Amino acid sequence: MKEVTDSISESSTQRLKYMQLVDYVMVQIEQKKLAINDRLSSLNQLTADLRISKKTALKGLQYLLEKGIIESEYRKGYYVKRLKLDQPYRVCLILDKMNILRDRVYQGFLETINNQAEVDVFFHHHNFKVFEKLVEENLNSYTHFVVTTFFRENPVSILNKIPPHKRIIIDRHEHGLEGTYSSIYQDHKSALVDSLVTLLPQLEKYKRLVLVAPLEAFHAQDLIDGFEAFAKEHKKNHIIFHSVERPSFKKGDAYITFNRYDQDDANVIKFCREKDWKLGEDIGLISYNDTAIKEVLEGGITVISPDFYKMGEEAANAILNEKAVTLRDPVKVVIRKSL
Repeated sequence: MKEVTDSISESSTQRLKYMQLVDYVMVQIEQKKLAINDRLSSLNQLTADLRISKKTALKGLQYLLEKGIIESEYRKGYYVKRLKLDQPYRVCLILDKMNILRDRVYQGFLETINNQAEVDVFFHHHNFKVFEKLVEENLNSYTHFVVTTFFRENPVSILNKIPPHKRIIIDRHEHGLEGTYSSIYQDHKSALVDSLVTLLPQLEKYKRLVLVAPLEAFHAQDLIDGFEAFAKEHKKNHIIFHSVERPSFKKGDAYITFNRYDQDDANVIKFCREKDWKLGEDIGLISYNDTAIKEVLEGGITVISPDFYKMGEEAANAILNEKAVTLRDPVKVVIRKSL
């Protein structure tokens, strides 16, 4: 493998100091003096040839790592990985899982970032060790990290390893993070209260409100807090279940269900059919997160739905505008026959 130590051109001395090293490497690539898998000169050689400090040189190498031009091998040095900068940004998108809602986040992000970034997608599936490894192994390889969390463990120590200007947290509002960073989040408590206030006229005909909050749901406590605050404020008879069961299924109840692969929605509909009760009259149903099937099922299921597409869109805008933002994701209420 060949090493290159040609001197840098005078034109790049007007640039930021660390960009001298970047320009130097890119010129060598353009002139075909460096090819893929070729090793760069040692750090000491680079600092001597370019007359820059080791700190400045490392910053330049970090820039090239983030852009994907070079990669590092432990105790071996830096090697050329690609020959040109195709996009100005390289984004590490770390999601908890892939489903229709996360797909909307992804589409909103991808369509907004357009051709301005190379995007790699990873999934941690709520496994904290997997998440920790994904962050630590990729810290030097991307210009930005767009991350969803949702762990039983506290992820703050891992998130703080990502420099604030690279860090964009979506969906969940994490507290205790350092620096100025971007956050596009859901406020489940406030969203539920606001949505139920909107639905007050439709709820009047029901005797009792039932919140179905699965124990495994990461948002369960926020939803419970919002539900109880609304019920207290508006003097509503209410109860909380963790699933929809036959013994507790009563005429005059209005159910509020939260995801769990739509199992609770299916049970409400099934039990209504068994008892020959009419959904939207004898039993009410409000479901979190809109999907295509909820629009047509049983004539339409009333939904409280965050705008997941906009969540991805705003994350992309934070990168393109190079400005940290803190935004609460908007929630819409769609009233259909189930209420």
